[in-house]
Amino acid sequence: MLGRRAERLLRQLGVKAVELEGVEEVRIRRREEEIVISPATVLLTEVGGQRAYQVMGEERTEKVIPEEDVRLVMEQTGASEEEAREELRKTGGDLAEAILRLKKG
Repeated sequence: MLGRRAERLLRQLGVKAVELEGVEEVRIRRREEEIVISPATVLLTEVGGQRAYQVMGEERTEKVIPEEDVRLVMEQTGASEEEAREELRKTGGDLAEAILRLKKG
């Protein structure tokens, strides 16, 4: 990602920068939503013992699904955690709709 000249200059300044391999997505959790960056490129920069992460990619936001809601949907439908969470995402967090859709199959 960085050119060789840029990497050399950063090293001379005491800055170590590497691209993290194998990163598929990055999630930033906020109180009521998550910012999801996927596909993601992450550059780790280290200066004087401090680390900074630079994240680049396409972003979208997702509503945070409370764990209590996931458990309730699981209990009411017998669905797995993953199925319950996915159905809640699809319904925008609507518990009744998620339960009805999972019960219908």
